[in-house]
Amino acid sequence: MHLTLESLEVLDAIARKGSFAAAARELDRVPSALTYTVRKLEGDLDVLLFDRRGHRAVPTAAGRDLLEQGRHLLDAAVALEARVRRVATGWEPELAIAFDDLIDPTRFYPLIEAFYAEQAGVAGGGTRVRLLTEVLAGTWDALTAGRADLAIGVSGEAPPGSGCVVRPLGEINFVFAVAPSHPLARQPGPLAAELVERHRAVAVGDTSRNLPQRSTGLLSGQDVLVVPDLRAKLAAQVAGLGCGYLPDFTALPEVKRKRLVLKEVEGNRPVGPLAYAWRSRGAGRALRWFVKRLEDAQLRRELLSGWLQAPER
Repeated sequence: MHLTLESLEVLDAIARKGSFAAAARELDRVPSALTYTVRKLEGDLDVLLFDRRGHRAVPTAAGRDLLEQGRHLLDAAVALEARVRRVATGWEPELAIAFDDLIDPTRFYPLIEAFYAEQAGVAGGGTRVRLLTEVLAGTWDALTAGRADLAIGVSGEAPPGSGCVVRPLGEINFVFAVAPSHPLARQPGPLAAELVERHRAVAVGDTSRNLPQRSTGLLSGQDVLVVPDLRAKLAAQVAGLGCGYLPDFTALPEVKRKRLVLKEVEGNRPVGPLAYAWRSRGAGRALRWFVKRLEDAQLRRELLSGWLQAPER
């Protein structure tokens, strides 16, 4: 192969500095070594890379194209070096955290800010953090499929054989709510399941790709409007498009605005015990850092206390 990272570094320095001499000073090499590198590369590729007729070394069209693509390779090489250094120190190159849709990720931002502050001195730039939002079994799926390293807000049992460590997060209280214009709003309570079953429910779609998808708070045979997230579910119920259970932190402000009505329903309401989980094998320092902070009961309560910003009206 004619191209090397060293030759790309030489081309980049010459293009930025405008001369072989200035590039040589930056690279701490003699100008003749750079001239040899460029001429050899031009000969190997059978193209002219620099126009040397003026006072500055100006890349030709072929040179500019090679530099544009070559700089991507240089950036990738630098990132790879940083990644290797981070792995050698035990810090993961990237940490993906999946939140169930019931959890507002912005409540996690102060913790991420503290993590970044601690990472400031880590060689190679520290661990990149990526946040995901999933629904129901999708949160478990993200964890077991490797899309996430830490899952916050998982519900139900861990998938068999997943090797996950599970810790309790807390509970969310659910209430049954309909718009004032909805037929169920005028019915005396508690509402029988047979009556509720006749009316369309609004549900957030499970995002699982591999594990069996789940639903909660729905009755067998009930018509369902499936929406993408909790905010859309709230808006649909306020619009009178259906009924269903909502976390109290989303429903009660709309009840106060007289845009929703709470109703009692016969039988058990959905119970919202949530947990956080991670895969026990291969836990790096960044994952252990966040798991340690989640031992704080105050942080867990904040994560369960609803949206920091109410949805737009």
